Amino acid sequence: MKKKVVSMLMCAALGATLLAGCGSGSTDAGSSDASATTDDGATTDDGAADDGATTDDGAASGDVITIGFAQVGHESDWRTASTNSCQTVFSAENGYDLQFVDCDNDSAVQLEAVRGFIEQDVDYIIIDPIVSTGWDTVLTECEDAGIPVIVIDRTIEDSDKYVSWVGSNFKTEGLAAGEWLKAYTEAKGISDVNVLVIEGSTGASATIGRTEGFKEIADANGWNILDSQSGDFTEAGGQEVMESYCKSYEGQFNVVVCQNDNEAFGAMTAMKNAGVSYGVDGDVILISFDACTAGLEKVLSGEINADFECNPLAAPFVEQVIQALQNGETPEKEVYMTEHWFVNEDILSSITVNGESQDLTVVDQTIIDAQY
Repeated sequence: MKKKVVSMLMCAALGATLLAGCGSGSTDAGSSDASATTDDGATTDDGAADDGATTDDGAASGDVITIGFAQVGHESDWRTASTNSCQTVFSAENGYDLQFVDCDNDSAVQLEAVRGFIEQDVDYIIIDPIVSTGWDTVLTECEDAGIPVIVIDRTIEDSDKYVSWVGSNFKTEGLAAGEWLKAYTEAKGISDVNVLVIEGSTGASATIGRTEGFKEIADANGWNILDSQSGDFTEAGGQEVMESYCKSYEGQFNVVVCQNDNEAFGAMTAMKNAGVSYGVDGDVILISFDACTAGLEKVLSGEINADFECNPLAAPFVEQVIQALQNGETPEKEVYMTEHWFVNEDILSSITVNGESQDLTVVDQTIIDAQY
C-alpha cells in the first residue's frame, strides 16, 4: 500500500519553513545530521564529501516506495555522480522502485517525463530542473495528483509547489571563488586582474548563481571581466569557447574561470594548443567548480589553481526528506549540503565569505581518494 501525502495540506504546512544555520552548524530533514548553510554561506569542513548511507529498512512503512527521477542529462562527471548517487540510494535492496529518465538537456523531454511519472502514480518525484522557469503548470499537476516533488541541485524560480529543495548555494560558490582570487592575487602581488569566464548552461540556476557571486566580487575590486560565454557545462563547449578566447584576447587575460570541471578540461586543451601556460606555474590562473575526482587530480598536479565544490551526492539527503514525509513529519523547505573549497597551494588557510571565515583544503591523494 502506498503512503501518499496530500500536497495541498503539506504546502500549507511548509509555507514559512526555511533552513537556518551556517558554518559548522547542523540541520536535518527529519533526523539528519547533515551539515547545512543559509543563503549567506557554505559549510567548509575539512575533507571530501561523503555520499552517506541509506537507512537499513528502506521505506519506513515496509512497503516499496516508487520514485520518478527526471535527471538533467549526462553532460559531466558531476552529473554522472549525481545519477549514481540516486540509483544507489533508491535501489530495490533499500525498498525503492526508481523510475529514471535521462532528459539529455531537453526541457520539453523533462516536462513530459514528470507527466509520465504522474500517469504512473509514483509516490514521489525528484526533479533536477534543466532550467529554472516554466515549472508552475506541471508542478500544479503533481500537486493535484497528491505526489510530493523534491527538487535537487538546480532551483525552480517560478513555483514553490515542491516540498523540499536539496542542493548547493551557487551564489556562495561564486562569491567564494571571487574571495579566493582576491586573497590569492594579493598574496602573489598581482594587481592587474583580467578575467575570461566560461559559463555553464544558459538559464541554469548554477550558472546564474556562480556568475552573480563572482561578478559581485569582481566589481567590488575593479577587475576587468573581458568576456563571459556559455560552454554548456561540457568539455567540448569549454574547449570551443576557450579556443575563441585565445584568438580574440591573446595576451590580454591572466585569469580563466570555468563553471565546472569538464569545461576546465576543455579550456586546458585549448590553452595548451595555443601555447598559453596556466595553473600554479603558468601565466593564467585557472579556477573551476564541482571538484570531481578528475578535477581534484588537476588541482593536485597544479593545472587548476582552485576548485570550488558542488556536492552531487544529494540522494542521502533526499531520502531523509522522504523518510520524514513517510513518518508524517514536515521536512525542511531548503536543505544545503556540505561543500569544500580546494586549492593546490597552502599560502592561504582560509577566506572570508559574507563575513564568515571558511577553510581552504589543500588537495592531497587522500582527499582525491575520498572524493566522488
